[in-house]
Amino acid sequence: MRLKSFAIVAALALSTAISGCSTIGSRLFTNNYGAMTDAGYQLPRIPIEKVPARFHRQEVDYDTKEKPGTIIVDTQNKFLYLVEGDGLAMRYGIGVGREGFEWHGTARIALKREWPTWTPPSQMIRRQPELAKFAGGMEPGLKNPLGARAMYLFNKGGDMGYRLHGSPEWFSIGKAMSSGCIRLMNQDIIDLYDRTSVGAKVIVI
Repeated sequence: MRLKSFAIVAALALSTAISGCSTIGSRLFTNNYGAMTDAGYQLPRIPIEKVPARFHRQEVDYDTKEKPGTIIVDTQNKFLYLVEGDGLAMRYGIGVGREGFEWHGTARIALKREWPTWTPPSQMIRRQPELAKFAGGMEPGLKNPLGARAMYLFNKGGDMGYRLHGSPEWFSIGKAMSSGCIRLMNQDIIDLYDRTSVGAKVIVI
C-alpha cells in the first residue's frame, strides 16, 4: 500500500512539472507569450520554448526588506524582481549591459511610456555612425529597440540614460548585449509596466 501511495505522489509531481504551471516555490507564466494586439500593434508570439525556463516570467519566493513595488535587478543572474510582499516577487528574465556598459546603483522610475520613441545618445552615434539617421528619434514600432514599453531611470542628478524596456530580440534574454539598459521580452515589459508605478525604487546589483 505504501508503494502504491508513493507511486501516486510521484506521478502527481511529474504531472505538475510537465504542465509548466508551477514548480516548488514558484508559479510559471509560460503560456503568456502568445501573439497579442497592443495599441494597434500586432506583437508576434515569442517562441518561448527556445528561451530557458528560468527566464520565463514566474512568481517566486523572495526574501527582502524592500517595500512592495520595489524593483531589484540581479545583473549577474539576469533576473529582475518586482517585490510583491509576503515573501513573494514576480521574476522576469532580462538582458543586461555588455562588457564595459555594466552599472550598479539605485534609481527611481521617473517616466513611463507606451510604444516609446527611441533616440540613440550621441555617444552611441559616434560608435555606430549608421544610427545618425535616428538622431531625431526612431518612430515606435515592432523594430524599435525600446519595444512596447519603456521606464526611464533617474537619480539625484537627473536622467541616467538607462531604461527598463521591451525588446523584439527575445533571444537576447539571459545575455549581456545591451548598452547598459535592462531589456525584457515585450510581453514581459507590458506586464511589468502595468504593475509598476512612477516613483518606484529600482536597485541594480
